[in-house]
Amino acid sequence: MERDERAGTRPGGPLSGLRVVDFSELAPGPFLTRCLRDLGAEVDKVERPGRDGAFTTHPGTYQVLNDGKRIHALDLKRPAGLEAAEALVAEADVLVEGFRPGVMTRLGLGFDKLFARHPGLVYVSISGFGQDGSLSRVPGHDLNYLAASGMLSLMGGLDDPPSLGVGVPIGDLLGSMYALSATLTALLQRNETGLGRHLDVSITDCLMHGMNMVLGQLQADRRASLGECREAVFTRPAYGVFETSDGEYVSIAALEEHFWQRLVAALGLEVSDLGLENRLDRLRGTREINGRIAEAVRGLAAKDVIGLLEAADVPVMRVTAPLELAESTQARDRGLFTATGEDGLGYVRFPVRFEG
Repeated sequence: MERDERAGTRPGGPLSGLRVVDFSELAPGPFLTRCLRDLGAEVDKVERPGRDGAFTTHPGTYQVLNDGKRIHALDLKRPAGLEAAEALVAEADVLVEGFRPGVMTRLGLGFDKLFARHPGLVYVSISGFGQDGSLSRVPGHDLNYLAASGMLSLMGGLDDPPSLGVGVPIGDLLGSMYALSATLTALLQRNETGLGRHLDVSITDCLMHGMNMVLGQLQADRRASLGECREAVFTRPAYGVFETSDGEYVSIAALEEHFWQRLVAALGLEVSDLGLENRLDRLRGTREINGRIAEAVRGLAAKDVIGLLEAADVPVMRVTAPLELAESTQARDRGLFTATGEDGLGYVRFPVRFEG
């Protein structure tokens, strides 16, 4: 493939010429391979007859995740289907699969067999709990992985029990991003050694790694019980979501001293009776402080709250609903909604730009 010297990269994207075969379903694997495709790779997606399960349950999601991929309906339990799949693998740089451990081996497409034939293959297995361990064959979905990782226990609010998550499959997405970085790293390594490798991507492990920053805080503060941990995470004065008089919601995040002082002045908050000498005092008074902010904001329309706090250079942002994203200031200014699927669905392009 010739390089475009003006752009400094291959025509069609930085991964142009990379071949990927995707045996995964639902979200984690397809999101990974969608990102690879966005970066220029060619993706062949192998689906059992009847399509990926997401096609019937969430067709819009399926379209976004798999737009631009070549779809092959193959029965891998039949010789003809297996032979066609092996032909795709023979041309591939990367294989992605998301079955439970052992399934690909039983189908005749396990890593050892394929690596012996194609030593440059980067073989990516994405699963809930990894290829080994006592939970490796336990079924699960995003909520279960969040629960196992400790992350779910910290979702909700200061006075609320653990919630159902954040409204998007954060485990699936985080697992896909770790898989993406590991895949690109393995490809770089292959450039030096000529050899691919098997990448064991456990969604739960990825979520646990994401817990490190919180663990550092909780361990340093010697928090013991779950209640103490939740209190440490959610005790944030002048930091929260507040309802306005016109039924909108705004997020305010005045953590630092200078933002706090500006917030008090901009909203005319009366806090002199709370004895707030420093940030430690504010932490102790979180509920009272946030209650007074809520009261002040409740008396104003969203545009007025935002106008006051933006003028004072305080972090504030209206809570945007999903179907408003395409018309949001950020999306328009950054040209984010430039991708359109085959059926006209609009969605966000890969968020980091590359020339070409």
